[in-house]
Amino acid sequence: MAKEAIKARELKRQKTVAKYAAKRAELKAKGDYEGLDKLPKNASPIRLHNRCKLSGRPRGYMRKFGISRVLFRDLALAGKIPGVTKSSW
Repeated sequence: MAKEAIKARELKRQKTVAKYAAKRAELKAKGDYEGLDKLPKNASPIRLHNRCKLSGRPRGYMRKFGISRVLFRDLALAGKIPGVTKSSW
């Protein structure tokens, strides 16, 4: 389980990216790289990292569900994810 501070930092980065998205696109279209340098570092979408919504785990993230593979397996076996069943053959 990730620390709450790490989760909060990631949420703050997401808000910053959304806030400056239009301005970044405008500056990139103009080719104004000095203006891009003046924006906050966390305004760049490359600094975002996908994390599990429940545990905050940064690795093994499944985009379709927004959770880590570990929690996905637990929830799927418990039958809490609709349409997902354990495969056997």
